[in-house]
Amino acid sequence: MAGALAESVTQAGAHSGAYLAESGSNPDVELLYDINGLAKDAPGWVDHIMMFIGEYGLLLATVLIVLWCWWGVRKRGAEDAASSVAALVWVPLAAGVAVLVNVPIRNFVERPRPFLDHEGLEVLIDGKNDYSFVSDHATLTMAMGVALFLANRKWGLVGLLFGVLGGTLRIYMGVHYPTDVIGGFALGTAVALLLSPVAMALLTPVMKAIERSPRVGWLIRARGARGRNGVVADARVEPTAGSAGSAGQRDLAA
Repeated sequence: MAGALAESVTQAGAHSGAYLAESGSNPDVELLYDINGLAKDAPGWVDHIMMFIGEYGLLLATVLIVLWCWWGVRKRGAEDAASSVAALVWVPLAAGVAVLVNVPIRNFVERPRPFLDHEGLEVLIDGKNDYSFVSDHATLTMAMGVALFLANRKWGLVGLLFGVLGGTLRIYMGVHYPTDVIGGFALGTAVALLLSPVAMALLTPVMKAIERSPRVGWLIRARGARGRNGVVADARVEPTAGSAGSAGQRDLAA
């Protein structure tokens, strides 16, 4: 009885959604057709480029930015290098956590892909047969963009731009509704922001321990890197205040 009622409600919702789409009173569907219509009008080679960027390119570019920021942090060898690297490590972790949080959401909502319910869409990629809400790609790119902004304001703005572009391209490709993308933006932002304090509290001690290691300390500070005060950073040595090593560093800085 309960199953039949749930099925009836689902069918009623599907019929009403189709009616709204036909009557032109559903902004979600209207915007879907408007943005996806650009793919119909574009040459085939443009669609191939947009498909690659939306599926792989933006994620890869964001990862490269994170690596670039990490390289700069370890090269400078500043006193806060461990916490800075911890913030950068949170970028891919935030994306992974956000996608995991999305799994039960997608299975609960069970929204079909737009091309299954609406005809005439230009679908640029095959094999998207799972549920549509929330968009994994929009969640991923926005979570990485927000987490990167917390770690590095300048490059974080680029990451946020990639997040918005990535979500828009999912609509362009015909595989998500605009509300799928907006939900992904909200989910990715919430995970990256709300869990950041916990992540930093857990990751920073780990990065400091790595920094003190004679074998892998170079992951945090490059040997011979100069910090903000001109002091040469050596991950293998951590002199205490008043020690001979500390005095030597003061002499070098002078």
